[in-house]
Amino acid sequence: MKRLSFFLLAGLLSVGASYAQGADALTEKAFQSEKEKSDKAITDEKANVKPKTWMDRAKTYENIATQAIKLDSNAATVAYDAYKKVVELDKDKKTGGPGKLAKEAEEAMKGQTMFQAFMNSGIYKYQAKNFKDAARLMSMAGEINPKDTTAALYAGIFTQNTDKPSDAKAQFERYIANGGKDVSVYTTLVSLYYQDKEIEKALATIDKGIATLPNSKDLSTQKTSILVTSGKVDEAITDLKAALTKDPNNVNNLLTIASLYDNRKDKNADELAKLGGSAKKGPSAAKQLEEEKVVLKESQTELARLTARAKKEPKNVDVKSQITRVNQMIADSKTKIGTLEKDVQTQAAEAQAAGNQSGKIAELTKSVADDRAAAREYYTKALAIDANNFDANFNLGAAYFNEAIVIRKQLEAMDMKEYQAKGKEIEGQVCGKFKQALPYFEKAKSVKDTDTDLNENLTNLQNILKQFEEKKVPCIESK
Repeated sequence: MKRLSFFLLAGLLSVGASYAQGADALTEKAFQSEKEKSDKAITDEKANVKPKTWMDRAKTYENIATQAIKLDSNAATVAYDAYKKVVELDKDKKTGGPGKLAKEAEEAMKGQTMFQAFMNSGIYKYQAKNFKDAARLMSMAGEINPKDTTAALYAGIFTQNTDKPSDAKAQFERYIANGGKDVSVYTTLVSLYYQDKEIEKALATIDKGIATLPNSKDLSTQKTSILVTSGKVDEAITDLKAALTKDPNNVNNLLTIASLYDNRKDKNADELAKLGGSAKKGPSAAKQLEEEKVVLKESQTELARLTARAKKEPKNVDVKSQITRVNQMIADSKTKIGTLEKDVQTQAAEAQAAGNQSGKIAELTKSVADDRAAAREYYTKALAIDANNFDANFNLGAAYFNEAIVIRKQLEAMDMKEYQAKGKEIEGQVCGKFKQALPYFEKAKSVKDTDTDLNENLTNLQNILKQFEEKKVPCIESK
Protein backbone atom coordinates (compact mmCIF):
# COMPACT_ATOMS: atom_id res chain seq x y z
CA MET A 1 0.00 0.00 0.00
CA LYS A 2 1.24 3.45 -0.88
CA ARG A 3 2.00 5.66 2.11
CA LEU A 4 2.22 9.42 2.14
CA SER A 5 4.60 9.71 5.08
CA PHE A 6 7.73 10.30 3.02
CA PHE A 7 6.07 13.08 1.09
CA LEU A 8 6.09 15.62 3.94
CA LEU A 9 8.80 14.18 6.16
CA ALA A 10 11.42 16.83 5.40
CA GLY A 11 8.92 19.62 6.05
CA LEU A 12 7.77 18.08 9.29
CA LEU A 13 11.30 17.70 10.54
CA SER A 14 12.15 21.32 9.82
CA VAL A 15 8.92 22.56 11.40
CA GLY A 16 9.39 20.33 14.42
CA ALA A 17 12.96 21.53 14.83
CA SER A 18 11.86 25.16 14.85
CA TYR A 19 9.30 24.43 17.56
CA ALA A 20 11.78 22.44 19.62
CA GLN A 21 14.28 25.28 19.49
CA GLY A 22 11.78 28.13 19.60
CA ALA A 23 12.11 28.92 23.31
CA ASP A 24 15.43 30.19 24.68
CA ALA A 25 16.73 28.91 28.00
CA LEU A 26 15.30 31.86 29.97
CA THR A 27 11.82 31.50 28.51
CA GLU A 28 11.91 27.76 28.99
CA LYS A 29 12.86 28.23 32.62
CA ALA A 30 9.92 30.59 33.11
CA PHE A 31 7.54 28.04 31.56
CA GLN A 32 8.99 25.35 33.80
CA SER A 33 8.32 27.51 36.83
CA GLU A 34 4.72 28.15 35.74
CA LYS A 35 4.22 24.47 35.05
CA GLU A 36 5.40 23.45 38.52
CA LYS A 37 3.19 26.14 40.10
CA SER A 38 0.13 24.83 38.20
CA ASP A 39 0.86 21.21 38.99
CA LYS A 40 1.04 22.07 42.66
CA ALA A 41 -2.15 24.21 42.60
CA ILE A 42 -4.40 21.41 41.37
CA THR A 43 -3.32 19.22 44.28
CA ASP A 44 -4.56 21.85 46.74
CA GLU A 45 -8.07 21.00 47.94
CA LYS A 46 -9.20 24.64 48.03
CA ALA A 47 -7.51 25.76 44.79
CA ASN A 48 -8.54 22.83 42.61
CA VAL A 49 -12.23 23.67 42.86
CA LYS A 50 -11.74 27.20 41.56
CA PRO A 51 -12.33 27.83 37.85
CA LYS A 52 -9.44 30.35 37.81
CA THR A 53 -6.96 27.66 38.92
CA TRP A 54 -7.89 25.58 35.89
CA MET A 55 -7.98 28.58 33.58
CA ASP A 56 -4.43 29.49 34.58
CA ARG A 57 -3.40 25.86 34.06
CA ALA A 58 -5.01 25.76 30.61
CA LYS A 59 -3.15 28.89 29.47
CA THR A 60 0.14 27.73 30.98
CA TYR A 61 0.05 24.39 29.19
CA GLU A 62 -1.26 25.97 25.99
CA ASN A 63 1.82 28.23 25.98
CA ILE A 64 4.09 25.25 26.64
CA ALA A 65 2.52 23.38 23.70
CA THR A 66 3.02 26.30 21.32
CA GLN A 67 6.36 27.65 22.55
CA ALA A 68 8.25 25.03 24.57
CA ILE A 69 6.92 21.61 23.60
CA LYS A 70 10.02 19.82 24.92
CA LEU A 71 8.88 20.53 28.48
CA ASP A 72 5.79 18.35 28.05
CA SER A 73 4.81 16.65 24.82
CA ASN A 74 1.27 16.14 26.21
CA ALA A 75 0.82 19.85 26.99
CA ALA A 76 -1.95 20.35 24.39
CA THR A 77 -4.10 17.60 25.90
CA VAL A 78 -3.50 18.90 29.44
CA ALA A 79 -4.52 22.42 28.35
CA TYR A 80 -7.67 21.18 26.60
CA ASP A 81 -8.73 19.11 29.62
CA ALA A 82 -8.10 22.11 31.86
CA TYR A 83 -10.39 24.27 29.71
CA LYS A 84 -13.07 21.57 29.99
CA LYS A 85 -12.68 21.67 33.76
CA VAL A 86 -13.25 25.44 33.72
CA VAL A 87 -16.51 24.90 31.81
CA GLU A 88 -17.51 22.25 34.32
CA LEU A 89 -16.82 24.43 37.40
CA ASP A 90 -17.77 27.95 36.28
CA LYS A 91 -21.54 28.37 36.39
CA ASP A 92 -23.52 31.60 36.43
CA LYS A 93 -25.12 31.84 39.89
CA LYS A 94 -28.32 33.36 38.53
CA THR A 95 -28.98 31.37 35.37
CA GLY A 96 -27.01 28.19 36.03
CA GLY A 97 -25.49 28.56 32.58
CA PRO A 98 -21.79 29.08 31.72
CA GLY A 99 -19.98 31.76 33.71
CA LYS A 100 -17.62 34.36 32.26
CA LEU A 101 -14.54 32.11 32.53
CA ALA A 102 -16.50 29.15 31.16
CA LYS A 103 -17.45 31.15 28.08
CA GLU A 104 -13.84 32.23 27.64
CA ALA A 105 -12.73 28.60 27.98
CA GLU A 106 -15.29 27.46 25.39
CA GLU A 107 -13.96 30.01 22.92
CA ALA A 108 -10.37 29.05 23.68
CA MET A 109 -11.12 25.36 23.03
CA LYS A 110 -12.19 26.29 19.48
CA GLY A 111 -9.48 28.91 18.97
CA GLN A 112 -6.43 29.15 16.76
CA THR A 113 -3.98 28.88 19.67
CA MET A 114 -5.46 25.58 20.84
CA PHE A 115 -5.48 24.37 17.26
CA GLN A 116 -1.79 25.23 16.93
CA ALA A 117 -1.04 23.54 20.25
CA PHE A 118 -2.40 20.23 18.99
CA MET A 119 -0.63 20.65 15.65
CA ASN A 120 2.72 21.20 17.40
CA SER A 121 2.17 18.28 19.76
CA GLY A 122 1.20 15.99 16.90
CA ILE A 123 4.32 16.85 14.92
CA TYR A 124 6.51 16.42 18.00
CA LYS A 125 5.04 12.97 18.66
CA TYR A 126 5.49 12.04 15.01
CA GLN A 127 9.18 12.96 15.19
CA ALA A 128 9.48 10.74 18.25
CA LYS A 129 7.86 7.92 16.19
CA ASN A 130 4.90 7.78 18.56
CA PHE A 131 2.55 7.50 15.61
CA LYS A 132 -0.59 6.56 17.51
CA ASP A 133 -0.46 9.66 19.74
CA ALA A 134 0.64 11.78 16.78
CA ALA A 135 -2.45 10.71 14.84
CA ARG A 136 -4.73 11.32 17.83
CA LEU A 137 -3.35 14.81 18.49
CA MET A 138 -3.49 15.84 14.84
CA SER A 139 -7.04 14.50 14.57
CA MET A 140 -7.92 16.68 17.55
CA ALA A 141 -6.48 19.69 15.76
CA GLY A 142 -8.79 18.83 12.87
CA GLU A 143 -11.79 18.68 15.18
CA ILE A 144 -10.99 22.16 16.50
CA ASN A 145 -10.68 23.53 12.97
CA PRO A 146 -12.63 21.10 10.77
CA LYS A 147 -12.09 23.20 7.63
CA ASP A 148 -8.30 23.08 7.81
CA THR A 149 -6.60 20.97 5.15
CA THR A 150 -3.17 20.77 6.79
CA ALA A 151 -4.43 19.08 9.96
CA ALA A 152 -6.48 16.61 7.93
CA LEU A 153 -3.49 15.84 5.72
CA TYR A 154 -1.10 15.31 8.63
CA ALA A 155 -3.67 13.27 10.56
CA GLY A 156 -4.07 10.99 7.55
CA ILE A 157 -0.32 10.59 7.17
CA PHE A 158 0.22 9.87 10.85
CA THR A 159 -2.69 7.40 11.00
CA GLN A 160 -1.19 5.38 8.14
CA ASN A 161 1.65 4.45 10.48
CA THR A 162 -0.62 3.07 13.21
CA ASP A 163 -2.02 -0.46 13.59
CA LYS A 164 -5.18 0.68 11.77
CA PRO A 165 -3.88 2.43 8.65
CA SER A 166 -7.28 2.28 6.94
CA ASP A 167 -8.58 4.77 9.56
CA ALA A 168 -6.67 7.37 7.54
CA LYS A 169 -9.48 7.28 4.96
CA ALA A 170 -11.70 9.65 6.97
CA GLN A 171 -8.87 12.18 7.34
CA PHE A 172 -7.99 12.14 3.65
CA GLU A 173 -11.68 12.42 2.76
CA ARG A 174 -11.87 15.55 4.95
CA TYR A 175 -8.75 16.94 3.29
CA ILE A 176 -10.39 16.55 -0.13
CA ALA A 177 -13.75 17.89 1.06
CA ASN A 178 -11.96 20.99 2.38
CA GLY A 179 -10.50 21.67 -1.06
CA GLY A 180 -7.14 19.87 -0.83
CA LYS A 181 -5.73 19.16 -4.28
CA ASP A 182 -2.60 17.09 -3.77
CA VAL A 183 -2.74 14.17 -6.21
CA SER A 184 -0.80 11.94 -3.79
CA VAL A 185 -3.67 12.16 -1.30
CA TYR A 186 -6.13 11.01 -3.95
CA THR A 187 -3.98 8.09 -5.06
CA THR A 188 -3.29 7.06 -1.47
CA LEU A 189 -6.96 7.23 -0.52
CA VAL A 190 -7.81 5.14 -3.57
CA SER A 191 -5.23 2.54 -2.47
CA LEU A 192 -6.75 2.43 1.02
CA TYR A 193 -10.22 1.79 -0.39
CA TYR A 194 -8.86 -0.79 -2.84
CA GLN A 195 -7.00 -2.79 -0.20
CA ASP A 196 -10.21 -2.90 1.85
CA LYS A 197 -12.04 -4.19 -1.26
CA GLU A 198 -14.19 -1.06 -1.46
CA ILE A 199 -13.83 -0.94 -5.23
CA GLU A 200 -16.73 1.42 -5.98
CA LYS A 201 -15.47 3.95 -3.42
CA ALA A 202 -11.99 3.68 -4.92
CA LEU A 203 -13.33 4.39 -8.41
CA ALA A 204 -15.55 7.23 -7.17
CA THR A 205 -12.51 8.82 -5.50
CA ILE A 206 -10.52 8.55 -8.72
CA ASP A 207 -13.32 10.19 -10.70
CA LYS A 208 -13.47 12.98 -8.14
CA GLY A 209 -9.71 13.40 -8.41
CA ILE A 210 -9.77 13.48 -12.21
CA ALA A 211 -12.51 16.12 -12.11
CA THR A 212 -10.33 18.22 -9.76
CA LEU A 213 -7.00 17.42 -11.44
CA PRO A 214 -7.86 16.57 -15.07
CA ASN A 215 -4.22 16.46 -16.18
CA SER A 216 -3.15 13.83 -13.64
CA LYS A 217 -1.66 10.80 -15.40
CA ASP A 218 -1.27 9.01 -12.05
CA LEU A 219 -5.02 8.97 -11.42
CA SER A 220 -5.86 7.82 -14.96
CA THR A 221 -3.30 5.02 -14.73
CA GLN A 222 -4.60 3.98 -11.32
CA LYS A 223 -8.16 3.87 -12.59
CA THR A 224 -7.23 1.63 -15.49
CA SER A 225 -5.32 -0.68 -13.16
CA ILE A 226 -8.22 -1.01 -10.71
CA LEU A 227 -10.78 -1.59 -13.47
CA VAL A 228 -8.62 -4.32 -14.99
CA THR A 229 -7.79 -6.09 -11.71
CA SER A 230 -11.48 -5.91 -10.76
CA GLY A 231 -12.44 -7.71 -13.95
CA LYS A 232 -13.89 -4.59 -15.58
CA VAL A 233 -11.77 -4.67 -18.75
CA ASP A 234 -14.60 -3.39 -20.96
CA GLU A 235 -15.03 -0.37 -18.69
CA ALA A 236 -11.29 0.28 -18.75
CA ILE A 237 -11.25 0.22 -22.55
CA THR A 238 -14.33 2.45 -22.77
CA ASP A 239 -12.79 4.90 -20.31
CA LEU A 240 -9.52 5.09 -22.25
CA LYS A 241 -11.33 5.52 -25.56
CA ALA A 242 -13.26 8.41 -24.05
CA ALA A 243 -9.94 9.96 -23.01
CA LEU A 244 -8.72 9.56 -26.61
CA THR A 245 -11.57 11.71 -27.89
CA LYS A 246 -10.05 14.56 -25.91
CA ASP A 247 -6.44 13.67 -26.64
CA PRO A 248 -6.32 11.49 -29.79
CA ASN A 249 -2.53 11.60 -30.00
CA ASN A 250 -1.94 10.16 -26.54
CA VAL A 251 0.36 7.25 -27.38
CA ASN A 252 0.27 5.84 -23.83
CA ASN A 253 -3.51 5.50 -23.95
CA LEU A 254 -3.33 3.88 -27.40
CA LEU A 255 -0.75 1.37 -26.17
CA THR A 256 -2.73 0.63 -23.01
CA ILE A 257 -5.89 -0.07 -25.01
CA ALA A 258 -3.92 -2.33 -27.36
CA SER A 259 -2.38 -4.25 -24.45
CA LEU A 260 -5.79 -4.70 -22.81
CA TYR A 261 -7.15 -6.24 -26.02
CA ASP A 262 -3.98 -8.33 -26.29
CA ASN A 263 -4.23 -9.66 -22.72
CA ARG A 264 -7.91 -10.50 -23.04
CA LYS A 265 -7.22 -12.24 -26.34
CA ASP A 266 -4.54 -14.40 -24.69
CA LYS A 267 -6.81 -15.26 -21.76
CA ASN A 268 -9.69 -16.28 -24.01
CA ALA A 269 -7.35 -18.20 -26.33
CA ASP A 270 -6.17 -20.28 -23.35
CA GLU A 271 -9.77 -21.03 -22.36
CA LEU A 272 -10.60 -21.90 -25.96
CA ALA A 273 -7.71 -24.37 -26.09
CA LYS A 274 -8.99 -26.08 -22.92
CA LEU A 275 -12.52 -26.36 -24.28
CA GLY A 276 -11.21 -27.72 -27.58
CA GLY A 277 -9.23 -30.37 -25.73
CA SER A 278 -12.16 -31.47 -23.60
CA ALA A 279 -14.42 -31.74 -26.66
CA LYS A 280 -12.33 -34.53 -28.26
CA LYS A 281 -14.36 -37.70 -28.69
CA GLY A 282 -13.29 -41.17 -27.60
CA PRO A 283 -14.55 -44.58 -28.91
CA SER A 284 -18.33 -44.82 -29.25
CA ALA A 285 -19.81 -46.85 -26.40
CA ALA A 286 -23.09 -47.23 -28.32
CA LYS A 287 -21.29 -48.93 -31.22
CA GLN A 288 -19.39 -51.22 -28.86
CA LEU A 289 -22.66 -52.08 -27.11
CA GLU A 290 -24.33 -53.12 -30.36
CA GLU A 291 -21.30 -55.24 -31.30
CA GLU A 292 -21.31 -56.95 -27.89
CA LYS A 293 -25.02 -57.72 -28.18
CA VAL A 294 -24.28 -59.49 -31.46
CA VAL A 295 -21.53 -61.48 -29.72
CA LEU A 296 -23.99 -62.44 -26.94
CA LYS A 297 -26.63 -63.54 -29.42
CA GLU A 298 -24.11 -65.66 -31.31
CA SER A 299 -22.92 -67.24 -28.06
CA GLN A 300 -26.49 -68.03 -27.02
CA THR A 301 -27.15 -69.62 -30.43
CA GLU A 302 -23.99 -71.68 -30.08
CA LEU A 303 -25.06 -72.77 -26.56
CA ALA A 304 -28.40 -73.93 -27.86
CA ARG A 305 -26.67 -75.97 -30.58
CA LEU A 306 -24.22 -77.53 -28.11
CA THR A 307 -26.99 -78.33 -25.61
CA ALA A 308 -28.96 -80.17 -28.30
CA ARG A 309 -25.87 -82.11 -29.28
CA ALA A 310 -25.12 -82.99 -25.64
CA LYS A 311 -28.58 -84.61 -25.39
CA LYS A 312 -27.72 -86.80 -28.34
CA GLU A 313 -24.16 -87.47 -27.14
CA PRO A 314 -24.38 -87.53 -23.30
CA LYS A 315 -20.94 -89.10 -22.93
CA ASN A 316 -19.13 -86.62 -25.21
CA VAL A 317 -16.66 -84.85 -22.86
CA ASP A 318 -15.56 -82.37 -25.52
CA VAL A 319 -19.12 -81.08 -25.98
CA LYS A 320 -19.51 -80.62 -22.25
CA SER A 321 -16.24 -78.63 -22.19
CA GLN A 322 -17.44 -76.42 -25.04
CA ILE A 323 -20.73 -75.78 -23.21
CA THR A 324 -18.80 -74.66 -20.11
CA ARG A 325 -16.65 -72.29 -22.20
CA VAL A 326 -19.66 -70.80 -24.04
CA ASN A 327 -21.53 -70.26 -20.75
CA GLN A 328 -18.52 -68.29 -19.50
CA MET A 329 -18.51 -66.26 -22.72
CA ILE A 330 -22.22 -65.48 -22.25
CA ALA A 331 -21.61 -64.38 -18.65
CA ASP A 332 -18.70 -62.17 -19.71
CA SER A 333 -20.78 -60.58 -22.50
CA LYS A 334 -23.63 -59.82 -20.11
CA THR A 335 -21.19 -58.14 -17.69
CA LYS A 336 -19.63 -56.15 -20.52
CA ILE A 337 -23.04 -55.12 -21.83
CA GLY A 338 -23.99 -53.83 -18.38
CA THR A 339 -20.81 -51.71 -18.29
CA LEU A 340 -21.32 -50.45 -21.85
CA GLU A 341 -24.91 -49.43 -21.14
CA LYS A 342 -23.59 -47.16 -18.38
CA ASP A 343 -20.89 -45.86 -20.73
CA VAL A 344 -23.57 -45.03 -23.31
CA GLN A 345 -25.41 -42.92 -20.74
CA THR A 346 -22.17 -41.19 -19.74
CA GLN A 347 -21.20 -40.42 -23.34
CA ALA A 348 -24.68 -39.12 -24.07
CA ALA A 349 -24.33 -36.68 -21.17
CA GLU A 350 -20.87 -35.70 -22.39
CA ALA A 351 -22.19 -35.18 -25.90
CA GLN A 352 -24.88 -32.90 -24.56
CA ALA A 353 -22.27 -30.96 -22.58
CA ALA A 354 -20.09 -30.71 -25.69
CA GLY A 355 -23.12 -29.39 -27.58
CA ASN A 356 -23.57 -26.76 -24.90
CA GLN A 357 -19.87 -25.91 -25.18
CA SER A 358 -20.09 -25.40 -28.91
CA GLY A 359 -21.80 -22.05 -28.37
CA LYS A 360 -19.11 -21.03 -25.90
CA ILE A 361 -16.39 -22.14 -28.31
CA ALA A 362 -17.93 -20.09 -31.12
CA GLU A 363 -18.22 -17.07 -28.82
CA LEU A 364 -14.60 -17.35 -27.67
CA THR A 365 -13.36 -17.89 -31.22
CA LYS A 366 -15.01 -14.66 -32.33
CA SER A 367 -13.77 -12.79 -29.25
CA VAL A 368 -10.17 -13.91 -29.84
CA ALA A 369 -10.32 -12.82 -33.48
CA ASP A 370 -11.94 -9.47 -32.65
CA ASP A 371 -9.49 -8.68 -29.85
CA ARG A 372 -6.52 -9.68 -32.00
CA ALA A 373 -7.66 -7.28 -34.72
CA ALA A 374 -8.39 -4.50 -32.21
CA ALA A 375 -4.98 -4.84 -30.53
CA ARG A 376 -3.27 -4.64 -33.89
CA GLU A 377 -5.37 -1.59 -34.81
CA TYR A 378 -4.33 0.37 -31.73
CA TYR A 379 -0.66 -0.61 -31.97
CA THR A 380 -0.77 0.65 -35.56
CA LYS A 381 -2.40 3.92 -34.47
CA ALA A 382 0.35 4.42 -31.91
CA LEU A 383 3.00 3.90 -34.60
CA ALA A 384 1.26 6.38 -36.86
CA ILE A 385 1.96 9.00 -34.18
CA ASP A 386 5.34 7.72 -33.02
CA ALA A 387 6.98 5.44 -35.58
CA ASN A 388 9.96 4.86 -33.28
CA ASN A 389 7.95 3.71 -30.29
CA PHE A 390 9.70 0.57 -29.02
CA ASP A 391 6.70 -0.97 -27.24
CA ALA A 392 4.36 -0.55 -30.20
CA ASN A 393 6.88 -2.07 -32.64
CA PHE A 394 7.82 -4.95 -30.34
CA ASN A 395 4.23 -5.81 -29.40
CA LEU A 396 2.96 -5.62 -32.96
CA GLY A 397 5.81 -7.87 -34.08
CA ALA A 398 4.99 -10.26 -31.24
CA ALA A 399 1.31 -10.25 -32.27
CA TYR A 400 2.14 -11.48 -35.79
CA PHE A 401 4.75 -13.92 -34.43
CA ASN A 402 2.29 -15.48 -31.98
CA GLU A 403 -0.43 -15.65 -34.60
CA ALA A 404 1.93 -17.64 -36.79
CA ILE A 405 2.50 -20.10 -33.94
CA VAL A 406 -1.27 -20.54 -33.47
CA ILE A 407 -1.76 -21.29 -37.18
CA ARG A 408 1.22 -23.67 -37.15
CA LYS A 409 -0.58 -25.79 -34.52
CA GLN A 410 -3.15 -26.63 -37.20
CA LEU A 411 -0.36 -28.24 -39.21
CA GLU A 412 0.80 -30.28 -36.25
CA ALA A 413 -2.73 -31.67 -35.75
CA MET A 414 -3.11 -32.78 -39.41
CA ASP A 415 -2.86 -36.36 -40.59
CA MET A 416 -1.26 -37.12 -43.96
CA LYS A 417 -4.53 -36.93 -45.88
CA GLU A 418 -5.40 -33.52 -44.42
CA TYR A 419 -1.89 -32.22 -45.05
CA GLN A 420 -2.02 -33.30 -48.68
CA ALA A 421 -5.33 -31.48 -49.08
CA LYS A 422 -4.47 -28.11 -47.51
CA GLY A 423 -1.16 -28.38 -45.65
CA LYS A 424 0.86 -26.40 -48.20
CA GLU A 425 -1.57 -23.49 -48.05
CA ILE A 426 -1.51 -23.43 -44.24
CA GLU A 427 2.27 -23.55 -44.30
CA GLY A 428 2.29 -20.51 -46.59
CA GLN A 429 0.04 -18.64 -44.14
CA VAL A 430 2.37 -19.50 -41.25
CA CYS A 431 5.33 -18.21 -43.23
CA GLY A 432 3.37 -15.06 -44.11
CA LYS A 433 2.64 -14.22 -40.49
CA PHE A 434 6.25 -14.75 -39.47
CA LYS A 435 7.35 -12.52 -42.35
CA GLN A 436 4.92 -9.78 -41.25
CA ALA A 437 6.51 -9.78 -37.77
CA LEU A 438 10.03 -9.18 -39.12
CA PRO A 439 9.95 -5.42 -39.94
CA TYR A 440 8.47 -4.55 -36.54
CA PHE A 441 11.13 -6.50 -34.63
CA GLU A 442 13.83 -4.93 -36.80
CA LYS A 443 12.45 -1.44 -36.16
CA ALA A 444 12.26 -2.11 -32.41
CA LYS A 445 15.89 -3.24 -32.47
CA SER A 446 16.92 -0.03 -34.23
CA VAL A 447 15.33 1.89 -31.35
CA LYS A 448 16.76 -0.24 -28.54
CA ASP A 449 19.14 -3.06 -29.37
CA THR A 450 19.81 -4.17 -25.78
CA ASP A 451 16.45 -5.79 -25.06
CA THR A 452 17.04 -9.51 -24.40
CA ASP A 453 13.52 -10.69 -25.31
CA LEU A 454 13.58 -8.77 -28.56
CA ASN A 455 16.98 -10.08 -29.62
CA GLU A 456 15.99 -13.65 -28.83
CA ASN A 457 12.71 -13.39 -30.73
CA LEU A 458 14.38 -11.72 -33.70
CA THR A 459 17.06 -14.42 -33.92
CA ASN A 460 14.42 -17.18 -33.76
CA LEU A 461 12.34 -15.42 -36.40
CA GLN A 462 15.26 -15.02 -38.79
CA ASN A 463 16.10 -18.74 -38.44
CA ILE A 464 12.46 -19.74 -39.04
CA LEU A 465 12.19 -17.62 -42.18
CA LYS A 466 15.47 -19.06 -43.44
CA GLN A 467 14.04 -22.57 -43.07
CA PHE A 468 10.94 -21.61 -45.03
CA GLU A 469 13.16 -20.13 -47.73
CA GLU A 470 15.23 -23.30 -47.94
CA LYS A 471 12.05 -25.38 -48.25
CA LYS A 472 10.87 -22.92 -50.92
CA VAL A 473 7.58 -22.32 -49.13
CA PRO A 474 5.77 -19.27 -50.61
CA CYS A 475 4.85 -16.82 -47.82
CA ILE A 476 1.19 -15.75 -47.97
CA GLU A 477 0.74 -12.44 -46.16
CA SER A 478 -2.74 -11.42 -45.00
CA LYS A 479 -4.26 -8.77 -42.78
